[in-house]
Amino acid sequence: MRITYAEIELVRADDLALVRAGYLAEDQVNRITVTAMVDSGATMLSIPKSLGECLNLARLDSLEAELADGSTIQADVVGPIEIRFKNRKTIANALLMPDNTDILLGAIPMQGMDVLIDPKREQLIVNPESPDHARMLLK
Repeated sequence: MRITYAEIELVRADDLALVRAGYLAEDQVNRITVTAMVDSGATMLSIPKSLGECLNLARLDSLEAELADGSTIQADVVGPIEIRFKNRKTIANALLMPDNTDILLGAIPMQGMDVLIDPKREQLIVNPESPDHARMLLK
């Protein structure tokens, strides 16, 4: 199986709250459409540091993250970010990574949007069992 990529939109969730409260115009919301590597084996969304700065995301925390090669790094957690794909959206935080790394969409935001990897077509897809809206399991 090859690597799967998907086009997603990242939106500064704090800006959306300001729009709802009437303090910011919709056209002033920090947002960007990007191509992300999709990896259900990864946990979170990870983004390059420069993208976090571009979206003006707040540093929320720092944690130790294990990379694919088994090494560990200290990474800043930033957010909140609204992640959008097709007719789905979820709010998550992201790990800041060095600028030479891909954007990585992990399992937590994928579950929040109820999306799946289609291995035959090598695409991120909306869950065919709930095509009109995300469905969450509460059991």
